[in-house]
Amino acid sequence: MKKGVLDMLVMRLLLEEKKYGYQLIAELKDRGGPLFGLKEGTLYPILYRLEDEGLIESRWVEGENRQTPRKYYLMTDKGRTALNEIYQVWRQITDGVERLMGQEE
Repeated sequence: MKKGVLDMLVMRLLLEEKKYGYQLIAELKDRGGPLFGLKEGTLYPILYRLEDEGLIESRWVEGENRQTPRKYYLMTDKGRTALNEIYQVWRQITDGVERLMGQEE
């Protein structure tokens, strides 16, 4: 379940603006807490899969003042639509779980 949630959260961060890998790792941890502290070996397969599915795309951007070029990821129109659909399913799941967990025996 965490895998699908991570896909959704990465896409949500990319909805705001283009970001590079380390930036995504830092934001996930800063904004989501230690549960979402990812390693590169976890994040990059997610990015590659989302890109293969056409939900995000990547672009190399040359660094300024001799900085190393960075690969930035950004959301596609298909990704925006998919994120909305994924989030709606997520809301249905969380609502159902809350209803079930709130039931008394």
